[in-house]
Amino acid sequence: MSRLRSAAEAALDRRSFLAATGAVGVSAGLGLTFRQEHGAAAPAEPPAVAAAPAAAPTASPTPARLPAPVTPTWTGTSLRTVATPRTSGSGYRRLGPGPGWQRVVRSELAAARSGRADRRTALASFVQLTDLHLTDVQHPVRTEYLRAQAAGAWRPQEALTVHGAVALVERVNALRGGPVTGARLGFAMTTGDNTDNNSKAELDWFLRTMSGGRITPNTGDATRYEGVQDSGLPLYWHPDDALRDADKKRGFPRVEGYLAAAIRPVNSPGLRIPWYSTVGNHDDLPSGCFANADATGFLADFAVGSRKLLSLPTADAAALESVLKKGNDPRGSYFKDLLRRETRRMRPITPDPSRAPFTPREYVQAHLNPAYAGAPGAPGHGYTQENADSKTLYYSFRIADGVLGISLDTTDQGGHFAGSIGTTQLAWLKRTLLAHEDDHVIVFSHHNSWTFDDGGGDKLVALFKQNRNVIAWINGHSHRNEILPHGTFWEISTASHIEFPQLARIIELVDNHDGTLSLFTTLIESAAPHRTDFTDLSQTGLAALYRELSFNAPGARQTLAGPANARNTELVLKKR
Repeated sequence: MSRLRSAAEAALDRRSFLAATGAVGVSAGLGLTFRQEHGAAAPAEPPAVAAAPAAAPTASPTPARLPAPVTPTWTGTSLRTVATPRTSGSGYRRLGPGPGWQRVVRSELAAARSGRADRRTALASFVQLTDLHLTDVQHPVRTEYLRAQAAGAWRPQEALTVHGAVALVERVNALRGGPVTGARLGFAMTTGDNTDNNSKAELDWFLRTMSGGRITPNTGDATRYEGVQDSGLPLYWHPDDALRDADKKRGFPRVEGYLAAAIRPVNSPGLRIPWYSTVGNHDDLPSGCFANADATGFLADFAVGSRKLLSLPTADAAALESVLKKGNDPRGSYFKDLLRRETRRMRPITPDPSRAPFTPREYVQAHLNPAYAGAPGAPGHGYTQENADSKTLYYSFRIADGVLGISLDTTDQGGHFAGSIGTTQLAWLKRTLLAHEDDHVIVFSHHNSWTFDDGGGDKLVALFKQNRNVIAWINGHSHRNEILPHGTFWEISTASHIEFPQLARIIELVDNHDGTLSLFTTLIESAAPHRTDFTDLSQTGLAALYRELSFNAPGARQTLAGPANARNTELVLKKR
C-alpha cells in the first residue's frame, strides 16, 4: 500500500483451461479428524469468546497425501505471547513479551454449534505472509524526503527489512503444525508487496529470503552505505552519529556500527514448505504507484544512476504528497519534473544496474528460475512459462483434495496504488469458479475489497457471493488486521511485516460435520526475541531491533493490530 494513504482514505489462465482436469496440484486433502488418538491431549487454547457482528466497509496428478498431524500447540503464536511495550508514556519505548491474544468466535455467517470441536476434520492448513516490503534503502527513486511533510513517510526500521523477513521464515519453519488441528502446514502464500520499489535487487532478496540463500542487502558501493541515514540531515535518524536528529530528540538510541551491520550479508534458511507468490502494487510499479512502461524511460534510468534526492522544502514535499495521495499522476510526470529541477539537492551515489525496475514477465521468470526453487511442491511458486509469455500474473492451484486456491493480480498497470481487476482476468476468474463449483475455493489477492479504484472490489464481492464455493478472500495491502463477513464468505486482511506489530497469519480450514465449516486464523510474529540489545548487531539482534524500531516509528499508525475479532479467530460459515 502507498504509505501516503490509509485504507480509510482509499476507497489468461496460467495453462490452457482444462475444466475436466482442474487446477495444478501440490498437496492432498487432509481429511483427518483431530481427537485424542493423535497423541497426548492437546494443550488448551486460551478460552474463546464470542464476537458481536461487525459491519463491513463499503488435470493435475493426484496429489500425495500429507503427513499425519502432530499434537496441536500454540507455542510460537500470538495466542501465547506478543511483543508489548515494557513501559508507558511518551518517547522511545522498549519492547518485551506480553500476554497473548485470545481466540474470538465469529458466528455472523453461521451458528457456532456445540460439540463441533469433537467432530471437526481438517481440510487444509497454511500460512499467509504479506507486505514484506523488502527495501533497498539507497534506491534513487525512493521519496524519503516526504518526511518533511509527514513523519510517517519514512520509516527508521527500513534498512532491516531483510533481517525481519528472514526471522519470519525462521518462525514458520519452527511451527510444528496448525495450533488448532495440528495439521502440518501445506504451504505459505505471500499476498503482495514482497518488494518495496519494483527493483531487481529487492526481487532477488525476496526470492532468496523465501527459498534460501545468502543475501547482501546493499546496492551501490559494496563497502559503505549511501542513503539518508548518514546524510547529516536532521530529518532522519542517524544511528551511528552523535547528531541530534529529529528521532534522537524523540528518544531514539545511538547504535554505533548499525549501518555497517545493516548492509552485511544475511543468511536465510528458506521456507521448508512450498510457497506461492501473489503480486502487489509495490512489486509491479515504481514507488507502488507509477506506470512501469516496460521498465524503460526516465525513472528507469534514474533508478540505476548516480544521484539521489535527500531533501525537499516542506512546501514542495506537501505538494508532491498531495499529488501521490490523490493518485492522479499515474505516469509520474509531476514526480519526474521535480527530480529534473532538484539536481542541486541530490547526493552523488554509486550507480548500480541491479536497481533497475523489472517487468511482469521478468517477475515471473525470476520465480521460475531454478536458483529460487525452494522446497519441492510449488514449481514456479504458482507461475508458469505461459504466465511469463502472456504477462499474466494470476493462476489457480490445488491446496488440498476438494480445496482450490486462486491467486489474483489486482495491480493497476496504468499507475495507481489502488486495486484493479481487468475484464480478461475477471472472465478467467468466472470460468475457474464455475469449473470448480464442487471445491471449496480460497481466493488470494493483494488489495482488499475496499481499496479498488474501478469498482473491482464490489464486483469481486458480488461474484464470490454468486459462487457459493468461495469461502474466503485473503489479502493484505492495508497493513491492518481486518476480517469482514460478506454473507457467504469471509474476507481476511492481514497486517504487514514492515510496520508494527509485524505479523503473519496461520489459517486452518475444518469441516465441523454439522453443516458448517470453520476457518481458524492465528497470528504469528517473527522468531526474533521481543527484547532488544543495542550492542547486539547480529542477524538475530537486528531482527529484534527491526520490530522495536517499527513500534517507535514517528507517525506510525497505532491501530494496525486491528480489533480483537480480526486477530485470532474462529470464523464459522455454512457448508454448501
